[in-house]
Amino acid sequence: MEILKIEPPQIELPTGRKAIQLFIQEQLQTLPKDEPGVYLFRDNIGNIIYIGKAKRLRTRVQSYFRPNFHDGRGQFRAIVRNTRVIRYIVTDTEVEALILEANLIKKHKPRYNITLKDDKKYPFLKITNELYPRILVTRDYVKDGSRYLGPYSDVTAMRTTLKTVYKHLRIRQCDPVLPKVSVKRCLDFEMKKCDAPCEGLISPENYKELVSKAILFLTGRHRELIDELTDKMETASRTLQFEVAAVYRDRINAFQQIMNRQKMVGTDLSDWDSLAIARDDTDACVVIFQVRGGKVNGRQHFFLNVALNQHPQFIFESFIKQYYETTAFIPPEISTENLEDIQDNESYLSSESDIELILDWLRNKSEGLVEVKYPMRGEKKKLLRLAKLNAQKLLDERNIQRENRRAQASKTITSLSRDLKLPKPPNRIECIDISTLQGTSSVASLVTFVNGKPKKSEYRHYKIQNIDRQDDFAMIHQVVSRRFKRLLEENRDLPDLLVIDGGKGQLTSALQALSELGVIDQPIISLAKRLEEVFIPGFSAPQNLPKASSSLRLLQALRDESHRFAITYHRQLRSKRSFASTLDIIPGIGEKRRKSLLSHFGSLKKLSLASEDEIAQVPGINPSLAKIVAQSLGSESHTITSTE
Repeated sequence: MEILKIEPPQIELPTGRKAIQLFIQEQLQTLPKDEPGVYLFRDNIGNIIYIGKAKRLRTRVQSYFRPNFHDGRGQFRAIVRNTRVIRYIVTDTEVEALILEANLIKKHKPRYNITLKDDKKYPFLKITNELYPRILVTRDYVKDGSRYLGPYSDVTAMRTTLKTVYKHLRIRQCDPVLPKVSVKRCLDFEMKKCDAPCEGLISPENYKELVSKAILFLTGRHRELIDELTDKMETASRTLQFEVAAVYRDRINAFQQIMNRQKMVGTDLSDWDSLAIARDDTDACVVIFQVRGGKVNGRQHFFLNVALNQHPQFIFESFIKQYYETTAFIPPEISTENLEDIQDNESYLSSESDIELILDWLRNKSEGLVEVKYPMRGEKKKLLRLAKLNAQKLLDERNIQRENRRAQASKTITSLSRDLKLPKPPNRIECIDISTLQGTSSVASLVTFVNGKPKKSEYRHYKIQNIDRQDDFAMIHQVVSRRFKRLLEENRDLPDLLVIDGGKGQLTSALQALSELGVIDQPIISLAKRLEEVFIPGFSAPQNLPKASSSLRLLQALRDESHRFAITYHRQLRSKRSFASTLDIIPGIGEKRRKSLLSHFGSLKKLSLASEDEIAQVPGINPSLAKIVAQSLGSESHTITSTE
């Protein structure tokens, strides 16, 4: 199902408690009464904060705003308190609403929904929609007609498996889209790693048969693949095609070696997923053991952000909606704990479970029977207990890593405070850098680190004003003055440490600017790049820090980030100026037409590649003027683009 593009509301929102309540009630009355669908709650700046699905839209959404009603979820009151705009999408069935809800949650990641953390970092295997398909590793799930397997949390195991597929099933690894692009066979054919579909030495039908075998192997259905290969080997042997039979024999041996390394789970040779959840206050970890043909084919784990007191059954249902929406193979059984029966003072199931609706969707998707089972004894119970143990250990390990990172940042800040003899630990550090090119388009950047980490929401750009020469000292003086004047006017806290990118002269200019504003006790240093020299007020010689110290590494990271931020802004200004100056010399192009061209094409490069007819479609540009623009840019575009 294609995800609809949902634009933020372009309306003026009321202020005041009573006006907001009245506005909400008006929206509730416009909701469809009996239709199923998906509802979206937005806050006062248009962000989607919660997405849900309903069998009857009006009844479900109105329940959120009933007086003194609470459904037991820790985030329920926050959802109601922050909702300003209610939007909805009507669907034909409740199953369609379920699918759309999962897709929208994955796309928008609302604050109060359960979402997979870092799911975009997990790769997929993409079987391209071509005459001769390729199997590619990608981290972008795009509905372009291709088939996707995954996601895979163990990237090393995925690449090892893919290497086996390439070697024994001869799936092509080249890039061209065949047969549209004419290429000659490569070394892979000579090494018997490919059957040269580029030269038509294998038919599309036979090649796609290899791809189907690869899919069986990659989805863990090894037994089906080996049985199929065994039949083909025996058939080839009976017809005296011994070389063909030997190829099948080698493939069978390779795949059996992988199967033999897998753990057997009892005597049950069926397929199932064993799924367990471990959670703490705001995080959860889900571990899945994939069992195919009675053997553990792999382990995957995912982290989720959850609300306080979120019921485990709700977490389970939210996860399987997102996970199985992208998986290529859905097993007939999902084994897990009986989570619905959990009732305690901390969490309880706030509404009716959607598990039967989810199972109907999975059955339609897999075209077979899908059940959730709760093993109480035997090998499946042991495997589920092992999955639970893994989930808890992974969650504990994640929390320990977080604590270690926080402790490491705290240690680095303490070391920096000691090395620079600061009055207090510099929890908030700001760094200023100047970027200029021969005195033109001079800009400055200010980046902020809080507790040793970048806080990009507080990064700032400055255009240098009224300085047309290459004068770093004057520029530093101006930026420091503008920054600290603003902080003083708004009565905001000053940084614990100000870092200037430069040497002793830049530091002196910054100190002079602070003195003129009456700021006399601001901790400040400068960091010279050539020898990584640290200049401190009151010392004529640089106070160098040990090259391997965490203090110096933090200052270097701060300086490099400010330099990157300044250079990026400087390039943007130069690009705009180059675009404007190039168009300004064309007869008949004034400011209004220049803006129209910029708005229409977006860049000088795209405009230079446009035809006269395309340029003439821009409002205010007639065919004769379009011809002049095209001819002028034909000789100018290469010069301009080479400056970047």
